[in-house]
Amino acid sequence: MPIDPIELSRELIAFNTINPPGNELSCIRHLEKILADAGLQTSLQNFAPDRANLIARIGGAGSKLPLCFTGHVDTVPLGNAPWSVDPFAGEIIDGNLYGRGSTDMKCGVAAFVAAIGNMSAQLEGTSGAVLIITAGEEIGCEGAFHLARAGILGRAGAIVVAEPTSNAALVGHKGALWLRLTLKGVTAHGSMPHLGVNAAYKAARVLTALETFQFNVAPHPYLGSPTLNVGTVRAGLNVNSVPDLAEIGIDIRSIPGLHHSRIQEHLKAELGDDISLEPIVDVGAVWTDPSSPWIKDACGIVRDITGEDAGPEPRTAPYFTDASALTPALGGPPTIILGPGEAAKAHQTDEFCSVQRIREASEIYSKLAAGWAASSE
Repeated sequence: MPIDPIELSRELIAFNTINPPGNELSCIRHLEKILADAGLQTSLQNFAPDRANLIARIGGAGSKLPLCFTGHVDTVPLGNAPWSVDPFAGEIIDGNLYGRGSTDMKCGVAAFVAAIGNMSAQLEGTSGAVLIITAGEEIGCEGAFHLARAGILGRAGAIVVAEPTSNAALVGHKGALWLRLTLKGVTAHGSMPHLGVNAAYKAARVLTALETFQFNVAPHPYLGSPTLNVGTVRAGLNVNSVPDLAEIGIDIRSIPGLHHSRIQEHLKAELGDDISLEPIVDVGAVWTDPSSPWIKDACGIVRDITGEDAGPEPRTAPYFTDASALTPALGGPPTIILGPGEAAKAHQTDEFCSVQRIREASEIYSKLAAGWAASSE
């Protein structure tokens, strides 16, 4: 029986893989069985209790490297607002498939699993494809970095990341460096503040400096300039004590060529020795030259199937992806971000993905894989 990407999407949504804690193992095992039944060689990679990644391969003949498809199965929490639908039922209403993780990005995973699973016989004896399905993407690409550090992935000739793009082919995204900045003081009674050192006041001075912080690098022609945002500020336990600890949460979005170690050195030089910095999320930028022949071919396939032209300017994603870990680990091949979900619906209440987009995506992935295999013969 052919794999139906719509039915598979509904099956994946039924698994509660909210991260934290994740608990993606059951969902990953479900996909492993489907792909193994379709003739792919599968390898389950556990990295924590009830958490695992999946690698599935087909083909691998000749000297040409395989085409890689990747996506994650963990999702963000439901949020505080009530849903009008069951977030795990995968209901289809007015042509849209609803559920947590539908747009980000279980429907994308279902689309490429169906595409490759349904053409496995065609891919035998060719350079083939490798599917990398991860856990733990939503909190710093945890699963993908586990695979990268393990050194078990080999190399790929190109990568398709099925994150939500409304089936447009995007050629990059900024990196993300989330930092916990800590300042220490000395506690004292609130009526005798002169006996203490107020960490909140230290934090106030640091916040003023962060507001005017300059990266002193030229903007990327398409990704623009790096950014810094203070997202959280915490100090003190009670109103009548001098706080002896302050923490500032910083969200930095970086561009290609701007190394995160250099950013941290720059911050320490600007803010002084009184601070400590701890990375919470550290994922690099991703960029592929849009003049790459494969990128042009992919854009042509998208245009033929969706009827939508990419336009004259390369497009990029506002979010980070597992490509931050996987593209370097797989040898730095050309990478596109292309999936059926809509970025604006990600992490939203009543999240949904268009059924038509899911079918389009599966067809796009099939064409990409067929073209890749044909050129290896």
